Amino acid sequence: MYFLSAWIVSPSALPLLCLIWGTQAQQAFRSQPRNLTVRMGATAVLRCEVLRASGTVQWVKDGLLLGPQRGLPGFPHYSMIGNPERGQYHLKIENAQLEDDAPYECQAGRSESSRAIISSTAWVNLQIPPSRPYFKMDMAAPWVAGKKYTVTCIAPDAKPVAEITLYKDGVKLTGAESFTMSGSKDKLLNTHAEVTVTALSSDNGRQLKCHAKNPALFQPLESTMTMSVYFPPLPPVIVGLEREEVKAERMLTLKCVSYGGNPIATLHWTKNGEILSTTWEEDIVAQKSSSILNLKITPADNQAVLCCESVNLVSQLPLSVSRKITVLFEPAEVTLSGSSMAIEGQELSLSCYATSSNPPVQIRWWLGYKELNTTAVAMEEGDNGGMTTMSNMTHRVSREEDGLKLTCEAFNKGTQFSKTQITKLTVYYPPQKVWLEAPPQDVPLRSGTKVRLICFSTGGNPTGTLTWFKNGKIVTDALKQTSFDRGVARELALVLTPSDNMATYHCDVTNEAQKTISAHTKLMVQFPAVSMKIHEELSQGQMVTLECLAGSSNPKANISWSLGPLRFQGVEHKPEKAQFGGVSVRSSLSLNLTSQHHNQRVICQAYSDVLAEGANTFFKLNVRYPPEFSPDQPTQIQVVEDDMATIPLLVSANPEEVSCVWLHRREKLVKERDPRYDWSDESLLEIKNVTRKDAGVYTVKCTNDEGVNQIAILLDVQYAPSVKAEKDPVFANLGETADLICVADANPIIRDMFSWKWLGEEEVAMGEETQEDESGLMTIHDVTRAHAGLYRCIANNGIAPPASADVQLIVQFKPELQKGAQWRKVASRGDGTTTAEVVCQAEGNPRVVFSWEKNGVLMDFANPRYEEQTVREGSFHTSTVRVVNVSAALDYAVFSCTARNLLGEDKLDIQLVSTNHPDPPSSFRQVSVSHDSVTLEWIPGFDGGLRQRFRIRYLWERSASFLYVDVFPPIATTFTVTDLQPVTTYNFSVNALNAIGESGYADNNAVLTITTKERKELEDVPTDDDSLGAAGRPAYLIVVFTVVFGVLLVLNSLGCFLGLRWKKRRSQTGGREDSVLDGKKNEEEGSSQSTVSNSNKYESREKINKAAQRTLLIDSESETDANVYESYATESPHYYYPTGDYMLPLSPQPEETYLTHLPHSHLYDDVRDGGLYQDILPSSRPSPPSLFDHRLPHQRNDWRSSSYPQVCKQNPSLWVLRDRGSSWMIDNHREILIFLLNC
Repeated sequence: MYFLSAWIVSPSALPLLCLIWGTQAQQAFRSQPRNLTVRMGATAVLRCEVLRASGTVQWVKDGLLLGPQRGLPGFPHYSMIGNPERGQYHLKIENAQLEDDAPYECQAGRSESSRAIISSTAWVNLQIPPSRPYFKMDMAAPWVAGKKYTVTCIAPDAKPVAEITLYKDGVKLTGAESFTMSGSKDKLLNTHAEVTVTALSSDNGRQLKCHAKNPALFQPLESTMTMSVYFPPLPPVIVGLEREEVKAERMLTLKCVSYGGNPIATLHWTKNGEILSTTWEEDIVAQKSSSILNLKITPADNQAVLCCESVNLVSQLPLSVSRKITVLFEPAEVTLSGSSMAIEGQELSLSCYATSSNPPVQIRWWLGYKELNTTAVAMEEGDNGGMTTMSNMTHRVSREEDGLKLTCEAFNKGTQFSKTQITKLTVYYPPQKVWLEAPPQDVPLRSGTKVRLICFSTGGNPTGTLTWFKNGKIVTDALKQTSFDRGVARELALVLTPSDNMATYHCDVTNEAQKTISAHTKLMVQFPAVSMKIHEELSQGQMVTLECLAGSSNPKANISWSLGPLRFQGVEHKPEKAQFGGVSVRSSLSLNLTSQHHNQRVICQAYSDVLAEGANTFFKLNVRYPPEFSPDQPTQIQVVEDDMATIPLLVSANPEEVSCVWLHRREKLVKERDPRYDWSDESLLEIKNVTRKDAGVYTVKCTNDEGVNQIAILLDVQYAPSVKAEKDPVFANLGETADLICVADANPIIRDMFSWKWLGEEEVAMGEETQEDESGLMTIHDVTRAHAGLYRCIANNGIAPPASADVQLIVQFKPELQKGAQWRKVASRGDGTTTAEVVCQAEGNPRVVFSWEKNGVLMDFANPRYEEQTVREGSFHTSTVRVVNVSAALDYAVFSCTARNLLGEDKLDIQLVSTNHPDPPSSFRQVSVSHDSVTLEWIPGFDGGLRQRFRIRYLWERSASFLYVDVFPPIATTFTVTDLQPVTTYNFSVNALNAIGESGYADNNAVLTITTKERKELEDVPTDDDSLGAAGRPAYLIVVFTVVFGVLLVLNSLGCFLGLRWKKRRSQTGGREDSVLDGKKNEEEGSSQSTVSNSNKYESREKINKAAQRTLLIDSESETDANVYESYATESPHYYYPTGDYMLPLSPQPEETYLTHLPHSHLYDDVRDGGLYQDILPSSRPSPPSLFDHRLPHQRNDWRSSSYPQVCKQNPSLWVLRDRGSSWMIDNHREILIFLLNC
């Protein structure tokens, strides 16, 4: 019955069909329902056509009869459609629901002329989309950054099982594990997907998405969940304390800010560990918390540590930032001690004391407007971390300074504070002049004569006291002292007596200056001897002669001179007799005075060698000289840029009043012009934030009353280097020497200050590094292409930061062309409708120029059929010649590409050929092997101008035939064959296929023999229950085959004759319609494709046989021709068949001989030809192509006239058929009957 239903569809069997109808034969199914997959809500149609229907036809759903009425009352969305006169009882299911997922049968009841028949069972498989997915997890408690959480998404009530994909912020999460559970209804399944997520701080506020899809959905369903992640804040920062130094009594406002964190951090302030403030503000938008601290600074806060701590719920430890503050405070008191009264020429000693301050004060002394520098300073630790300062000042006073203000100034540089103590200086100095009013000394006076002697004195501070002496004795009867405008006077009235003869009267004047000056006179009776010696100040360069007179001595003394460590022998004069019977000795010494003699003592010593005793006296030198610079005066100062330069000035002079002027580059330095200059202390020059422009020679000129002197001081400003490449890029030919040079601007220039670094990814041997002054050189000998790239020159002279410059090395070499298999051939159809691209790619430097020849003749690109274009990317140059409207006669030729540059050339011949089967792969090798898999690798050959794929063939000793595995993805050149047996030797081969045909096997049909490894752990191997022998086949089928075959042999002749006449009549009446349909079909099957090989491209107009691009293994269980895809209510009510390309299974398929008595012919070569479906079925569906049918299209057009008659002639008794699983090919009976009919 099954075979007759298939047989009647053949055109050659129509006359016989009419005969059978006329005799009311047994009713039979012309078409039976097939398994159908339907989306929920769609319309499905189960086909059922009954020939010669004589009984009641009705449908059975899961054992329940639906009724004979075509409207099927009681089943609102069920109905039977089709033409009853043609026996069509198709079951239409509208708005399919879950309850429609059941097995269905079409039954024709028993009648008087026929028995009942029941169709094969067809299942309606309903596809139901899942409900909206949802997350199953506790989000009430926020996540904590760094911890792992399990995210579960559930897609409920789906059929088939829904696939779940989880995304975090748009990025797919990997490692998700899925499992299924029963849904809310029978046949519905819930999909659970779990993935472990490590919470990150950046995840806060981001979304988790769950996508669920199954075949019933056009777009996946989506659910989202916003993550709340707790994470600690960033360490806080303190704003408002730009410097650590703060003045006392200042109100300091500090702000502590902590960014980030969830929840936002809490803040508190501490000082030396004691809490100051626990208040803060939160800014949700800016994601920060801040706390403001107002602190009045006192000296007690000096060196205090202010700390701000931040913490939130997930902080392991509080985060803190601390700042130690240095309080700048003035001394509380400045005191001046010592006497402010002194005698002219004596040294005045005063002390100025400043209590604790920070930084220590600088004490300066002023006398009037003159600063005193003869001071000694002592500092000691004071309160609150400060320092006390004591300055002891000594000064030799003069009468001009009397009444001037003496000021002690304590100056704090940190606070710019100045505090003074002032006292008035009192200088005692003796009267300036004393004289007598007396009778002239050359006038003899007689004894008894009354004489009035008056003593006058002027000047002095205070005014002097006059005292009269006679021969050294005080005269008591002198009159009282009187005063006048400029001084004082005292009169002495005398009545001359003999004692006054040659007596010396002198008047002494004295005051608090403790110096006495006097005037004297003698009353002449005899000639009084009066002498006066005046000493002048000494000046530098003068010659001075000193005399030393030794008094009476016995024996004679020897006089010697000394000046500091030097000993001198003076000029000794003739000794003279003296009182007491001794002798007086006199010696003179002449000196050429210099500044070194100032304030030195010249000592004269009289020494008796006999007595070993001596006496000495000294004379202190007061030498006036212009300013002189100390030998310790530095003439060169080094300083780092941006630091403070301090140039000390060590100068001495007499008089000490010296004024100095600083010059730089012949210009006088003025404080007001540049505030960076400071020489408030006359002993040094300070330059703040010194720059390299400040370098050079500084000249200081110093002047006093004696003259001018100057000195030059070199300021050497050192600074960090800056560097630049002397030449960039640097070109070098392959094998030559390359010099990379960088030049630095730095001070100082030191040895080994240059270093070089390679910036490429792969390691390369560096060159020789040398240095020439400020230039760094790296020399690379025998340059290779690997040396090309970027190098970094780093200069470091010890002053941060180091500097760097990059130098590009470009290696020039002659062109090298790509010459692999895919570069030597180009394929294109030569019918004048296609365009081919011949590509030539070269690597070279400098620029590469291409020239082309065709069959040895230089190509003329003025010809519009040939176009050339060159593209350059770095050192790679690609020249493409487009051949328009390729002609086999004109363009199938050898195109020679020559690449040239200044260093050489390279040549490649490229053959333009017709599209063909691919070349075999090469270098077929093993990559790895395990106990159940082998990974293989190969190099593709030329693809024949079409997209190629690869197939692996393998065999082992217990296999009946080869097994084949199609490589996926098709363009892969590495593939792993799985499901192998351990410790088994396999023979592997690989070849290539394209739309035209297949290549030979790789490496000249070589076989790669590989033995799998031993399994580490023994596993149970499942037994194959499907391997049944011939004894398991149903016996009644053999009987049915025999009877049917006998009947068909009798009717074969009549059927062939009537069939030929019917085909002829059909071709006359329906030729136009068939031509139109064939044209459409050809247009669909020959849709334009674009095949791109490794190097050559083809136009999209080239027609490629689709059948050659698809492979289908015909299986006895395959139902591809019965899968009807339903239309939806919104579309037209027709149903259609799948026409897309079939995706190859990755599991190996055995190569088997389906016809057991046909050893040299395979079923996939003859029985399974694509023409079978086109000739038998009246449908427009494209035929599924055979996986192993490698014949060209014109070789498969008429399989009945070539293959089947030959098979029938060879052995007409072919009956034993088996499928791959040794079960009978019941569902493919139509093909077998047609095979028998053609026999």
